[in-house]
Amino acid sequence: MNRVQIDVAQQRLSVLDERGNMFARYPVSTALLGTGQQQGSFQTPLGRHVVAEKIGAGAPLYAVFRARQLTGEIWTAAHSVAEPDRDWILTRILWLAGTEAGHNQGGDVDTFARYIYIHGTSEEHLLGQPVSHGCIRMSNRDVMNLFDVIDVGSVVDVVMDQGDEREE
Repeated sequence: MNRVQIDVAQQRLSVLDERGNMFARYPVSTALLGTGQQQGSFQTPLGRHVVAEKIGAGAPLYAVFRARQLTGEIWTAAHSVAEPDRDWILTRILWLAGTEAGHNQGGDVDTFARYIYIHGTSEEHLLGQPVSHGCIRMSNRDVMNLFDVIDVGSVVDVVMDQGDEREE
């Protein structure tokens, strides 16, 4: 099963095969407020996670989600003008669940209960910079590609800095 490594320091997501060989790399945006585990912190949680749910299979590019449901809309720049403060969840959602009890699983540090996703964004021009509200944002085409090569149960490690090619 393929796995994902998100390097917060580099604002980069790498996809690794079963042997740990990287076969794809994408720019991402993690939280503007940095990393942290607490509910309500608007920070990206560190540690080992798994993909708990995949949402949006077959949805069109720039499809709009609200509360993990397709709205039937296709995002355009006019949507962002009309609702400039909205955190647009677009194209696909990979909903993460922490695997480390007391760190990113359970209580007020639970990644799944915090609704932390990997998802498409309306702010593709900001990828590579920490600007999200806690989720991991990707370009819409990139999240479509990732969605197709990652399964429910795939490991997602969120780390501060793994360097260019290092793996676990």
